[in-house]
Amino acid sequence: MTITAAYTDLYQLTMAQVYFKTKPDGHAVFDYYYRNNPFKGGYGIFAGLEDILNILENLHFTSSDITYLEQHGFELEFLNYLKTFRFNGNIYACAEGDVVFPNRPILQVEANIIEAQIIETCLLNILNFQTLIATKASRIKHVAKNSLLLDMGFRRAHATGAYYATRAAAIGGFNSTSNVKAAADYNIPCSGTMAHAFIQSYDNELQAFRDFARWRPNKCVLLIDTYNTLKSGLPNAITVAKEMEARGQQLFAVRLDSGDLAYLAKQTRQILDAANLQYVQIVASNQLDEFVIKSIKEQAAPIDIFGVGTNLVTGKPDAALDGVYKLTEFNGEPRIKLSENQVKVTLPHKKQVFRLVDDQNMFYGADAITLHSETTISEMVHPFDPAKRLQIGSCNLEPLLQPVMLNGRKTKPPMSVADIANYSAARLAQLPEEFKRFQNPHQYKIGLSTQLKESRDYLMTKHK
Repeated sequence: MTITAAYTDLYQLTMAQVYFKTKPDGHAVFDYYYRNNPFKGGYGIFAGLEDILNILENLHFTSSDITYLEQHGFELEFLNYLKTFRFNGNIYACAEGDVVFPNRPILQVEANIIEAQIIETCLLNILNFQTLIATKASRIKHVAKNSLLLDMGFRRAHATGAYYATRAAAIGGFNSTSNVKAAADYNIPCSGTMAHAFIQSYDNELQAFRDFARWRPNKCVLLIDTYNTLKSGLPNAITVAKEMEARGQQLFAVRLDSGDLAYLAKQTRQILDAANLQYVQIVASNQLDEFVIKSIKEQAAPIDIFGVGTNLVTGKPDAALDGVYKLTEFNGEPRIKLSENQVKVTLPHKKQVFRLVDDQNMFYGADAITLHSETTISEMVHPFDPAKRLQIGSCNLEPLLQPVMLNGRKTKPPMSVADIANYSAARLAQLPEEFKRFQNPHQYKIGLSTQLKESRDYLMTKHK
């Protein structure tokens, strides 16, 4: 899918036209962050950054975009401006794949107000979705442990969202995908098995297996639950496996796609081993998610590969991440949005975020938000309870927001999806286990520097 600058909400353009007429040189700073961890968990995995940077480097309005906008009453002078529109701003962000938390900047845009406004929708669309799916994938990987994970949700995904879901799943820890296009574009290992329809098209299940193994012997996986897993599918698969051995080949795996997966996996492993087919692996699929896989693992089921589809690529049950994009500074002056709901009160100024890291190189469990000009702090304060303070002590302060785009151009060569996934796994290993629990995870602390809190409180009083 080709994304142009028209990939936005109409109200971004209506506001942009007014900016063009009244404050064309306005300079803005916007924060991107989310308010609640997805899936009632203890963290998020930031994903989508490389994609949005690639989009922004080439963002423009096509002639057909301009023709369409003429129909919506935009002034000719503004349309002429859009013909040469480019994003020339700066972006500061956490590294893609990093572990992130609510209510602290993950990404910061510094640009002309028109440019910053027009990119909002696209930025939220890409980052919210990929961060949601990468987090889901990470949770699944956490319980799957050493088992391999196959993304097979293409057919259940929200249309072309499958493309970005595959990338995000790989960042979160999935090993391969059935999505051929995404696998090719992002250099993700591509794998797949067979459908029940293939077996049903034959009069005989054994012959279906024989033909498939003959013409696709490399990493051959046979689906054994079309008729009866233990009485038909598995015996036929064993017959074919022995025939492959006679040809100097090996059956790679059998796949379970229905029934009691833990029970069937144990029975299948026992029967395969008795036939001296210890090398044949077991793949399991069918409405899997992190909770089902956790249960299967707790039952010590000998499953080598989990194929996860619908629940992964749709981000079930959340379906969306509540990421927002808020103005925090305009023409060098801090800006704030007030709300009766404290969590929706925004933080003014251009900012930095420091992660506290202990002497064991583990995350201490707190991120501190400061003014951009602050290079170090000795304590952080609770955003709304001044009695709650945390002394930084001997913790190291790691600045998280780094320049990833300056004057509309990326500052670093692109990282491969595999490298981002490895980085994400390393960062997640620094997060203590209590934050990874599915039930009542420990709450990661987010605090403010004294200077930032004082400035925010002043603006709150002023505008009230």
